[in-house]
Amino acid sequence: MKFFLRLSLSIALCFFILLAFKPKEEQSWIRINLLGYQPKSIKVAVWASKGTSLPKKFELIEKIGGKTVYTSSNIKIFGAYGPFASAARLNFSEFKTPGRYYLKVGGIISPEVIIGEDVYQNTADFALRYMRQQRCGYNPFLKDSCHTHDGFVVYGKAGGIKDSTHFDAVGGWHDASDYLQYSTTTANATYHLLMAYRDFPKAFSDQKLATGLDGKNGVADVLDEARWGLDWLMKMHPSANIMFNQLADDRDHISMRIPKEDSQYGKGFERPLYFIDGKPQQRGKFMNDTKGTSSTAAKFASAFSLGSELYPKDKNYSQQLAEKSKTAYQYAIKKKGVTQTASVKSPYIYAEDNWADDMELALAKVGRINGYGTKALDSAFYYALQEPVTPWLIADTAKHYQWYPFINLGHYELAKQSTGNRKRELIDYYKQGITHVWNRAKENAFYRGVPFIWCSNNLTVAFTMQCMWYEQLSGDGTFSELEQANFDWLLGCNPWGTSMVYGLPSWGDTPTDPHSAFTHLGKYPIDGGLVDGPVYTSIYKNLIGIQLTKPDAYAEFQSDLAVYHDDYGDYSTNEPTMDGTASLVYLLAAYDSRANKTFNRYKKEQGAIIRGDVKEKQLAIVFTGDEYADGGQKIMATLDKAQVKASFFLTGNFYRNAAFSSFLKTARAKGHYLGAHSDQHLLYADWKKRDSLLVTKQQFEDDLNANYKAMEKYGITKKLAPYFLPPFEWYNQTVANWTEDMGLQLINFTSGTRSNADYTYPELGKSYRSSEEIYQSIIDYEKQQGLNGFILLLHVGTDPRRKDKFYDKLPELLRYLKQNGYKSVTITQLLRN
Repeated sequence: MKFFLRLSLSIALCFFILLAFKPKEEQSWIRINLLGYQPKSIKVAVWASKGTSLPKKFELIEKIGGKTVYTSSNIKIFGAYGPFASAARLNFSEFKTPGRYYLKVGGIISPEVIIGEDVYQNTADFALRYMRQQRCGYNPFLKDSCHTHDGFVVYGKAGGIKDSTHFDAVGGWHDASDYLQYSTTTANATYHLLMAYRDFPKAFSDQKLATGLDGKNGVADVLDEARWGLDWLMKMHPSANIMFNQLADDRDHISMRIPKEDSQYGKGFERPLYFIDGKPQQRGKFMNDTKGTSSTAAKFASAFSLGSELYPKDKNYSQQLAEKSKTAYQYAIKKKGVTQTASVKSPYIYAEDNWADDMELALAKVGRINGYGTKALDSAFYYALQEPVTPWLIADTAKHYQWYPFINLGHYELAKQSTGNRKRELIDYYKQGITHVWNRAKENAFYRGVPFIWCSNNLTVAFTMQCMWYEQLSGDGTFSELEQANFDWLLGCNPWGTSMVYGLPSWGDTPTDPHSAFTHLGKYPIDGGLVDGPVYTSIYKNLIGIQLTKPDAYAEFQSDLAVYHDDYGDYSTNEPTMDGTASLVYLLAAYDSRANKTFNRYKKEQGAIIRGDVKEKQLAIVFTGDEYADGGQKIMATLDKAQVKASFFLTGNFYRNAAFSSFLKTARAKGHYLGAHSDQHLLYADWKKRDSLLVTKQQFEDDLNANYKAMEKYGITKKLAPYFLPPFEWYNQTVANWTEDMGLQLINFTSGTRSNADYTYPELGKSYRSSEEIYQSIIDYEKQQGLNGFILLLHVGTDPRRKDKFYDKLPELLRYLKQNGYKSVTITQLLRN
């Protein structure tokens, strides 16, 4: 027994020695943008190692097939940084072929590298999920209301208001994982959302009602969300002589809880509403350093002004916002200076020290409304001269929110309205700030020059925007790689190898245990939330109340420079913020809108192509089938007579059915597209909760492979049939990702007509649609909106209980389409595969 014990101990000792002396190559990693790269974009990965051996070349290898498609020695070597002894930038920008790959350096393999025009598509909408979840008042995520009694006034004497007077302040967004609400962050977030729609409207869809619940209301979801912010800001500025700075204070921090009602403020369920009086305020032992009204009130004015431009269909609302913009600006000049937030139990105040940038932006926006004209722009430029460069860019450090909102938006808005020397000077201010960061960034492989202060990710988003605006305004691409590096940092190209956005991408390493009551108590996802990001180790060690709750998954990547923890216990690096996420919405929309315009001819939903090029007058008629094929021969004869090619998406059950063999052989011989529709016609996702999967990835793959196996009998391979139409035409983004993992593209029908109801029969009640009704819905849609790029779905056969077969009207439909100039093509031709 002792012999075996000694032997076991010896084996264990050898194992630990091997771990302690891992080969240097195994102590190396390749960091990438986990979401992907657009074909024409700058594409750089970072190789980082705890050893000193340096790479001389790298390879790009196809995910499927393992073929090396690109080899390069375009490597820029750097020294130690953070936890690494050496690092290098691997530049593969000249490779532009869309696909899925891996980077390889020696024996080190990267995570999956995705190249495609659509890699950022719908990501801005994804980040909006977090904004909706942060809603106060009615919360669409919880389908419940919270904080419905707010609030009671404090410091109201300056406005002639008796303290404890009730004002309606219900609404807005919770600031972060606590439930405080600040006017300064809300106004900034609202402006970013409005600006995102103004600059990149095509990046956003309409999938939600104004309440945040599922549905369409004819308004882009980002405008619905921005209006939620605007409506609350109007409550916080109810009249010309009243403006409030914040709702609640850090007494909120007594516990983590799902938002409902709070009673720790001494007045029932009401929370304190802090009046802006331009003077320092103290509730506990901590005095803020307020000196005026300008910083917050000017942000109000800017948001109201931009909002008044973007809701033209609601003239009353637009006019109301314009009037609020005027009075907010007057409040900003009431006492020039900065407004800081109030704190009672802890020293963590939003210590904003600058206000000239807010005045510049306000004047760049409100001049038109106030009738100041060019005088407003002259005044805006005066304030631009007061703060040409946002101070943290030079100082490389800052107090918490000291120079908020981390970027001078006024330079951008003013430069667009300026010409000559003034415009050049404004652009040069951006260049000066970027150059300060670049001088720090060029010394390390990650091109990291943004300081690791609290909310470093918010600074990173802001800096990336400044680089982007500089190039847009100047045409100078000097800093384009620096810009891309900062964007990539947020999505995984950082020492920890993790995206800083919860759930983005769904297949990558992203935060899973943020400092959030939603995830910690309710186990709810907080999709789209941008976490604070890494902080200097020196800051982390001096923060109050931080204690990790589990072993550190990123322990080997922490260093004396900076730390990041995906741990509920670390509020300094892993707490999402509302305003940072709103800024990210703008940045994601910008990158999505850079996609090659030829790609944008396709419309996607949940990862599936649902419509082709709307500029071309052609459409694809697709038929699905599982257990019925009673219309098969009639459909085939009609298509043949009209000289039209169609597409058939059929299950494995259908392909194996001997009774359908003749139809299949005919369709194949005549050049129609034959594709997959699953093997057993499975339901992949819950009908009510679309994100809830009913199959595993393995079940999905096994079923779809069985479908293609059945197709082999007719000589059809995945290469010949790369498009897959899901059973029940019901799927989600995860199913689309799984489809792509198999080298296929998910598609679905274009909504808007009743064509897909041709399977219904009278016994189904209200869902039944007659053939005449279906036909008319197609014609009506064509007359109103056109069918360009349409994927029109029908069925090969239907339940015998349906006597009114729509395929009997197919000849009439084809004649109508031809008479109106449409070309009916296969799905492959429509999508140009």
